Amino acid sequence: MKVVSLEDVLGTKHEVDGGNWISRRLINKNDGMGYSVNDTIIKAGTETHIWYQNHLESVYCIEGEGEVVTLSDNKVWPIKKDQLYALDKNDEHLLRARTDMRMVCVFNPALSGNEVHDENGVYPVDED
Repeated sequence: MKVVSLEDVLGTKHEVDGGNWISRRLINKNDGMGYSVNDTIIKAGTETHIWYQNHLESVYCIEGEGEVVTLSDNKVWPIKKDQLYALDKNDEHLLRARTDMRMVCVFNPALSGNEVHDENGVYPVDED
């Protein structure tokens, strides 16, 4: 069994600052669970282009509000506290935060814990 507190991650290599967001990687590939869990803050007033070509992600909003725009159809999905959205088709999207948003993010396959988006909004596949 493993118990992880947010305080265990703060200030370590698993607290990753992506500019528009800060992601605290609680469960990572090395934990052997087959998925990863992040506690992520999306900064108010930001827009982030994301396209997880190598990962599926579910995102549960626990604070704040914003929207997701799926770029394949330009559909706008308002997101607020207590809602989950799932990027089940490797959806290329924009994440816009009206207020600071706090999200619990689950990735499959698991992240190694230090990824940041590349120029296309993609996280690389961790091969090790």
